[in-house]
Amino acid sequence: MTDLQRYQEPLTIQRVLHTARTIAVVGLSGNELRASHFVGYYLKRHGYRVIPVNPREPEILGEKSYASLRDVPVPVDVVNVFRAPDALPEIARDTVHIGASALWCQFGVINQEGADLAEAGGTTVIMDRCLKIEHARYLGRMHWLGFNTQRITSIRTGLQ
Repeated sequence: MTDLQRYQEPLTIQRVLHTARTIAVVGLSGNELRASHFVGYYLKRHGYRVIPVNPREPEILGEKSYASLRDVPVPVDVVNVFRAPDALPEIARDTVHIGASALWCQFGVINQEGADLAEAGGTTVIMDRCLKIEHARYLGRMHWLGFNTQRITSIRTGLQ
């Protein structure tokens, strides 16, 4: 198992997905064309409380946006990161400081120092994985073409 693979364990991913209720998205954009916006919107539609962390925007997805994780006034279960890898050590320190149980780093957000800081603080780390894709994979909400079908059963109707 490579170093990166240890941050991509399916059972860990599933545990985080099933236990999380509040997700702070660091780098959430108000631009609907950005991946962070799409992921935040998806998570909100699937029942998670999404807290934007972006100092440049006062509100995103109808929620107050905070300048930093330390400004968020409610408990956070998962910190989902859409920032450059070199920002991860500071974000990891803030994640530990606020007591979030998991630090989730999106595709390409790979920084060993940040992972080590989070783990040393007792935080679960998932790295180089998309929270939306993993949610859809493990909770059965992704069609083979990659979009949400709203279908919750595998039984086909009308075909015998």
